[in-house]
Amino acid sequence: MMDEKMVDALNSQLNAELYSSYLYLSMGSYFESEDMSGFANWMRVQAQEELMHAMKIYDYILQRGDRAILIRIDSPPTEWESALTAFEHVYSHEQKVTGLINQLVNLAISLGDHATNNFLQWFVAEQVEEEESSSGVLKKVKMAKGSLSGMLMLDNELAQRIFTPPATKE
Repeated sequence: MMDEKMVDALNSQLNAELYSSYLYLSMGSYFESEDMSGFANWMRVQAQEELMHAMKIYDYILQRGDRAILIRIDSPPTEWESALTAFEHVYSHEQKVTGLINQLVNLAISLGDHATNNFLQWFVAEQVEEEESSSGVLKKVKMAKGSLSGMLMLDNELAQRIFTPPATKE
């Protein structure tokens, strides 16, 4: 079993990951309503990834002999001014999640919880990818700003993203 502070912090992160999934589903719905199905697809895949992150934490808490506690998820925004403001929100949100993961690592280190620190290193690496992915799309949206053809090309590109679930343990 883990230190109670660590369990509480992991449960808080579990909730943050579920909120992230909820946020990206909301953004996906926004993009569908704007007839931007490629952007909506990107968000749907992102929502699935965030749910997978939540389940990874959920399973880890249980594996360590503790209990995952699910709490109320705040309602995410439902409207954005544009694809640009939506992806600015995505990038900012991913930076916030990176900070939360770093706080978890710091707590694990301060508690001498080497197993949890090791577990969290996957999330540290994942957040580098999350920030790179979201900033990459943000840069492309900025480049296409004001160009209908540019946005249509980007929408087509984002439609190609697929969710690949992680390999299951045998």
